[in-house]
Amino acid sequence: METNSPTSHSYFSEEDSVEAVVSRMGDKSDARLKTVMASAIRHLHAFIKEVEPTNAEWMTALEFLTRTGQMCNEWRQEWILLSDVLGVSMLVDAINNRKPSGATETTVLGPFHVSGAPRYANGANICLEDKGEPLVVSGRVMDTDGKPVAGALLDVWQANEDGFYDVQQKGIQPDYNLRGIFATDINGRFWFRSIKPRFYPIPNDGPVGQLLEKLGRHPNRPAHIHFIVGAEGYQPVTTHIFAPDCPYLGSDAVFGVKESLIADFRLVDNPTGARELGFSNPFVAVSWDFVLARK
Repeated sequence: METNSPTSHSYFSEEDSVEAVVSRMGDKSDARLKTVMASAIRHLHAFIKEVEPTNAEWMTALEFLTRTGQMCNEWRQEWILLSDVLGVSMLVDAINNRKPSGATETTVLGPFHVSGAPRYANGANICLEDKGEPLVVSGRVMDTDGKPVAGALLDVWQANEDGFYDVQQKGIQPDYNLRGIFATDINGRFWFRSIKPRFYPIPNDGPVGQLLEKLGRHPNRPAHIHFIVGAEGYQPVTTHIFAPDCPYLGSDAVFGVKESLIADFRLVDNPTGARELGFSNPFVAVSWDFVLARK
């Protein structure tokens, strides 16, 4: 068993608190872990020394973190929500997705992506319930030189007209409602049918929602559709497209909006086109191209 020899920092004091803790890490511990933990300890101790919380305030913080963990289950990830509303998820995403100019920008994954969504042919309707304003989504996947990417996969998901994902309403919505995987054709094109997205609140019945309320912040996410787009030889992109008429574009609770991801959702008055799509008239259409950077 590894032990630490006594040093000048062996005993804890307010002034040398960081050194006392960091010096206890053993020589055989992972180098990257030591670097990360040393930085975390320095910043955490600096925060404590700046704020000087009372014992009661610190216990409140620990109780908040405990309740955050207790809210997590198979379908609910409160820690992701906390990371999102503090802007940390977007910062980590930005650091890890520095792409060349022209490539589609990324944004947060969110807590409601699930694996195993159905694979559909182009043109399929991913809305499995009879509600919502009909929408047709079309576009291309290209590389940064403007060449089409054939066989690219698009993993798509969104909330329903009431602002809930299927996993939030088990037994109410059909499983895999408003989810699907599509592949681009030889010209890099894809298209599918859905419903126009609407804004919705992140789950705010837990500690993260209570924190937002105490901070005077709303819990709403602007209307969007999620995409993960990837192809062999290219860097995958996790992103959204946003509806331009949503009142929460400038105040997204998770800071996920980027100006380059605001799409043009057009109202189309075309009875013949609506009949061909199996839609009522008028309907909404959006065209969007994704640009992938090579690995």
